[in-house]
Amino acid sequence: MVEREVKKRRIVQEGEHTVEKLILPTPQMVEWADCEMGVIIHYDLSTYVNDYDYFNFDDDPLPPSIFHPDRLDTDQWVRAAKDLGAGYAVLVAKHCTGFCLWPTDVHEYSIKNSPYKGGKGDIVGEFFASCKKYGIRPGLYYSAAFNQYMKVENPGLVRDRDEAKQKAYNDMVLRQLTELWTRYGKVFEIWFDGGCIPPEQGGPDIASLLNRLQPDAVVYQGPRSCKSLVRWVGNERGIASENCSSIFNFKHMSFDGTEEMLDEGDTFGNTWCPAESDLPNRKARESSYGGWFWGENQESAVVSAQELFDTYLKSVGRNTNMLVGMAIDRHGRFAETDTRAFEEFGAMRRAAFGTPVAECDVQAGDQPPLTLLIPEDKAARYLVLGERIEEGERVYGYRVSGYDGAGQQIFDYQGKVIGHKRILPLPQGVRRAKLEILKCRETPRIRWFKAY
Repeated sequence: MVEREVKKRRIVQEGEHTVEKLILPTPQMVEWADCEMGVIIHYDLSTYVNDYDYFNFDDDPLPPSIFHPDRLDTDQWVRAAKDLGAGYAVLVAKHCTGFCLWPTDVHEYSIKNSPYKGGKGDIVGEFFASCKKYGIRPGLYYSAAFNQYMKVENPGLVRDRDEAKQKAYNDMVLRQLTELWTRYGKVFEIWFDGGCIPPEQGGPDIASLLNRLQPDAVVYQGPRSCKSLVRWVGNERGIASENCSSIFNFKHMSFDGTEEMLDEGDTFGNTWCPAESDLPNRKARESSYGGWFWGENQESAVVSAQELFDTYLKSVGRNTNMLVGMAIDRHGRFAETDTRAFEEFGAMRRAAFGTPVAECDVQAGDQPPLTLLIPEDKAARYLVLGERIEEGERVYGYRVSGYDGAGQQIFDYQGKVIGHKRILPLPQGVRRAKLEILKCRETPRIRWFKAY
């Protein structure tokens, strides 16, 4: 029997967990989930010196003079992201070296002192223009947690802990973020790799600035007071737990970079904070800098289209977004081998999930239990389930059964979380599939039940 509680703000209990109300996403979070996939673009001085250790403070910072792309084309980057199927792209505007891809007014360690376009270039500006041209939502990564040029180590504290230097660094961070968040327009996703420590722990007041300048941005590992937060899935292989919830419990885990994020979330948590499943587009153990940055003669390490497809099933198909790295080469381009893998994956995904072979008419109000009948001349390889997440992640127990043409059950799956999207691979021969809801907070709001 379905356990159902339809009266709003009634308390639902499951073991030791208690939740007073449905946790709802912001409209920006719904849009983000509908994107399903994004890319994160890495390009820095370390692209030109693949064995450089930017975590070693005893080494001198790499000189801007080595940054000299001769065929840089942000249109080519964004077209590759489009071919992948990404809805948004995040550019690493400043990584751990401290070198800035825009002409910052705050210090001299930036693109304005490189040979690129005679010091007149602005890759952040070019990237935003390309995103607009191709209909991709632009995002920005800025590491506040580490900066070799300023001798600042994780989680964002100057190495010698000098108070005056810390204040100067905090001021620099806020000034540079102001540049990034005011010069180029709306930022769809803001990335803080490793988080950012709050003022009470010695960091800059990023939260106030962000809420004032980019209040509608989706924020990865950002300050807790931001309204649209995203958490790390817990690994860099792009793989989510089979029951990965979009709900997170701040009572059990900090969110300022001092502790690792929960992998699975907490279906009875207190904040909508979905996971983003990230992976580099080059295999970590065979590439420079864990696969995030381009390395010479490492084409064999490119993640193949089939591997990307398998990861899609285990990320987007498990209620998270999939974020794929793009390692830009020394010429300023996304390499041919890498680009081809993106194109092939995009074609594979469209072929697999283009037209359903059967679907329930949930738009007309059909709700569980739901049954799909697979036409005799069609073969079903995947089931796709989804909730209307704008009304909350309501289901926390469900069952999917599959039957052959003789009525024999050949597939049985029980899970906890459906969320935005759940993809279940099917065995051969399924002719009928049934979805039952076992546990839910309120009346389920199913968005999809389809076979492909």
